[in-house]
Amino acid sequence: MEQERRIAAAWFRTLRDRIVAAFEALEDRGPGSAMPGRFEVLPTARADDGGGGLMSVMRGGRVFEKVGVNWSEVHGTLAPRAQAAMASRGVPGIDADPRFWASGISLVAHMQNPHAPAVHMNTRMFWTPGAWWFGGGADLNPCIEYADDTAHFHATLRAACDAHDAAYYDRFKAWADDYFFIPHRGRARGVGGIFFDDLNTGDWQADFAFTRAVGEAFLPAFLPLAEARMDRPFTDEDRDTQLIHRGLYAEYNLVYDRGTKFGLETGHNADAVLMSLPPLAKWI
Repeated sequence: MEQERRIAAAWFRTLRDRIVAAFEALEDRGPGSAMPGRFEVLPTARADDGGGGLMSVMRGGRVFEKVGVNWSEVHGTLAPRAQAAMASRGVPGIDADPRFWASGISLVAHMQNPHAPAVHMNTRMFWTPGAWWFGGGADLNPCIEYADDTAHFHATLRAACDAHDAAYYDRFKAWADDYFFIPHRGRARGVGGIFFDDLNTGDWQADFAFTRAVGEAFLPAFLPLAEARMDRPFTDEDRDTQLIHRGLYAEYNLVYDRGTKFGLETGHNADAVLMSLPPLAKWI
């Protein structure tokens, strides 16, 4: 699947470029007189085997307190623990041949204004000699929830799903509700979205088209919410609520997130893997 892998990696890179440009344009429209934020872009490389990517992080902007939009294309041999995790998920032949290739985009945004929701989005393709699949999704993480924002975000994702399979939204929403639940807190980390993994219907073109639709739905789902809330007045109490919620987000990503675990297990740049962590957080 060399051609398919090249096509997928190039598209993930293009999506990364579009989102970075859109976020910098939002910074230009952001409140305040400070200079608008800009992304710092650094190449990343794996400690072993091959491949790398781009780590793009903006800090201290008008709208975004910290946002990372990372793209990667990596390959090599799975370490024993990662190999065992793949085998436990039913990936065929991974015991005999643990080679892999993966590419994708991963995004996490933490906002300056507590009324503007944090957000996560990821789309990816994974290949081994015995299998290939797509995964990804997006979920909204407000510390102060607005029902209209939640409804808009979910409606946009539903439309993207329904254009490909009428069963996808309900299936992948339920998966997100389960995946982004924090057992030790007994609650979800946000208001959900969609999540899917191991997607292989046998039709690569169809599965890739759906994955593209999820990625392309992200900006229409999120940008109107950020723009509507970015200059709303907030109190010290609102900021405190935001910092406590960020602690919840950090706990989830460090303890449960599959992508964080995989990135660290496979030797990818630790700063890129952990870019999802908020710049400031608080525990009570």
